[in-house]
Amino acid sequence: MPDQFAAINGVLRNYYDGLYHCDVALLKTVFHENAHYHTTSPGEHLHYDMETYFGVIAERMPPAAGEAYGYEVETIRFAGNDTAFAILKCEMMGKRFTDFLSFIRENNEWRIVAKVFHYDLIEGEA
Repeated sequence: MPDQFAAINGVLRNYYDGLYHCDVALLKTVFHENAHYHTTSPGEHLHYDMETYFGVIAERMPPAAGEAYGYEVETIRFAGNDTAFAILKCEMMGKRFTDFLSFIRENNEWRIVAKVFHYDLIEGEA
């Protein structure tokens, strides 16, 4: 399964790079077209489809405009050959994020089908 770990790590790198640079075209390569986004971190449940989520990304200032680059892959787990789960942690926009990302593999390509995440404000920022 080492090549599948490498494949998921590549998707995670593109996912983070897409967020860091607000690169919607890159993000479209990592998310399944029917993926969903969920969080309750601002105190209410936010749920976006991909069109809405990509619109949010396109409108914000890229963290690359002044923030340090960096993320940590805490874990990658597989269930069979075509299902995976990863936890990615990063800090950007004055927030410390923990992303739970669910993957499926179709046509030998891994795509994120669900992004469920939590964030905490970084004290002294945002």
